[in-house]
Amino acid sequence: MFRYPARRQLLGAGLSLAGAAVLANAPLAAETWPNRPVRLLIPFPPGQATDTILRYLADELSKRWPQRMVVDNRAGGAGVVGMEAGARSAADGYTLIASTSGTNGINPSVIPNLPYDAIRDFTYVTTVFTIPLLIVAHPSFAPNTVPELLQAAKADPGGINYGSGGPGTSQHLSAEMFASRGGVKLTHVPYKGSGPAMADLIAGNIPMMFDSVASALPHIQGGRIKALAVTSATRAPQLPEVPAIAESLPGYEAIGWGGLCVPAATPREVVERVNADVTALLRDPRVAARMLELGGTAAPQTIEAANAFVASEIQKWGEVARAAGVKLGG
Repeated sequence: MFRYPARRQLLGAGLSLAGAAVLANAPLAAETWPNRPVRLLIPFPPGQATDTILRYLADELSKRWPQRMVVDNRAGGAGVVGMEAGARSAADGYTLIASTSGTNGINPSVIPNLPYDAIRDFTYVTTVFTIPLLIVAHPSFAPNTVPELLQAAKADPGGINYGSGGPGTSQHLSAEMFASRGGVKLTHVPYKGSGPAMADLIAGNIPMMFDSVASALPHIQGGRIKALAVTSATRAPQLPEVPAIAESLPGYEAIGWGGLCVPAATPREVVERVNADVTALLRDPRVAARMLELGGTAAPQTIEAANAFVASEIQKWGEVARAAGVKLGG
């Protein structure tokens, strides 16, 4: 005798069919992505190095994709405002977020109650570029090399001031790591941005600072400041005559970087598509050459390598921040 199926059985069958339909459509959704403009959320104002380089990348991707990338600058709070907005965005592949050494490498260790989790809230697509920092000094500053700087600092503990773009920035923590590795004490003079710090350096109001190659290069070329060393493990292609700090302090490395991430639940197929297209561009000699002109070095990665890299950066800067006692309000 025929029996009508119970309501629970019908409901279960319906859910199974619906789930099968979703799975069947998932690859199709990835294949048709993007079918509307893709937003690139940058947690800094226009003109900053990350903004300049990623805008260039966005233009190149817009030529490759059937839809344009639209840049959305969300500045404020050391990048916290923009990163929180990115973490809360729909995980549908239509919001890419600029990740940086500051917002995703340093902030987790120096800002209490950070409204985003740099590991759990994001999937990292790839690093796009790296930018080494430089020790730069006023021409009147006596030391011209890292050994001379260390010797001067040991002779006058805490007597040498250095500027930075603010507490907890990559400039600040790079200097703290330098002092720790070199066994010296320097005095931090924080500014509200690297621009005011550079202005005071050029005026001779501070003797030295750590700054990015991108922003310091024009002043070095103009003879307004001098370069002592770069913070990358090897010499920077833009300044091959300037030694790396690691040549005097083996193992020292502190780089600024910018990349792309997406909300954590973004479909893997879309993440792989973005990774493939972005890394292909970064390996294009024309694009890589333009990145150098803008002050950065193209740094394509696999998805797995990108996520491991950010985790390692968080660990490294966490150790530096704890040792230096750096903690910001928030």
